Amino acid sequence: MSLPANSAAAGSTAPKAIIGVSLKMYFGYARTMDYCREVAGIALGHPAVQGGDIELFVLPVLPALPEAARILGPAGAATGAQNIFWEDEGAYTGEVGGKLVAELGGRYAEIGHAERRMFGENDETIRLKTAAAYRSGLIPVLCVGAFAAVSPEEAIAQCTAEIDAALNRAASLGPAGRTIVAFEPQWAIGAPEPATPGYISAVITGLDAHLRALPGQEDSRVIYGGSAGPGLITQLDSAVAGLFLGRFAHDPAALKTILDETAARLAEAEVPA
Repeated sequence: MSLPANSAAAGSTAPKAIIGVSLKMYFGYARTMDYCREVAGIALGHPAVQGGDIELFVLPVLPALPEAARILGPAGAATGAQNIFWEDEGAYTGEVGGKLVAELGGRYAEIGHAERRMFGENDETIRLKTAAAYRSGLIPVLCVGAFAAVSPEEAIAQCTAEIDAALNRAASLGPAGRTIVAFEPQWAIGAPEPATPGYISAVITGLDAHLRALPGQEDSRVIYGGSAGPGLITQLDSAVAGLFLGRFAHDPAALKTILDETAARLAEAEVPA
């Protein structure tokens, strides 16, 4: 049974942290299923996931989505697509609409990743796809990030402009909804190390305040992606809601470590000073 779009676990309140994983195109079908089964076992045994404190999702290759949703859903995790088209249906050979992703059990749609720009995606494409995600009842995972290693102030200015462009355009096409923004500086994607904790915290503090001040985005949050892995979440400011993980979470043991670190961070934040 699939989970509600805005819930990490059935009956939970708003999550306090978000951990997402993109499998990109690294795994075949059989390995994807093995990964999902291992992650489901981890999620089932993790109090923070089961209690709804951590919202956990995995974005597999599209042909694996229905079975991934069947495996992960009962474990309190969710799935989605790494890309959607901006129209729901029609004569668009090879494309996949958000309505179909939702029908297959997906709850999220990654939009605007830097790697997608290699295929000619631009700001207008991202705006249309964000609107399509909302229209289909999917939570957009909107990727933003400066190409060069600019100052935190410059990164905030560039990324807020990207957020506004996508969300304002989407709002003009229909009702908006909750959004997860992934701050992914393009220079950190695929790098040996992520951006520094101080840099990440400074940028996301600004982005989070901006995002949640927008109409209808009070429950939206900003997470960090770009060579993120174990050890990073413990070094970040509380404004950073979580991580969007790639290759450093393709080992389920590493993902469990990150979930444990995230839960410990939440528990520490709740201890009175």
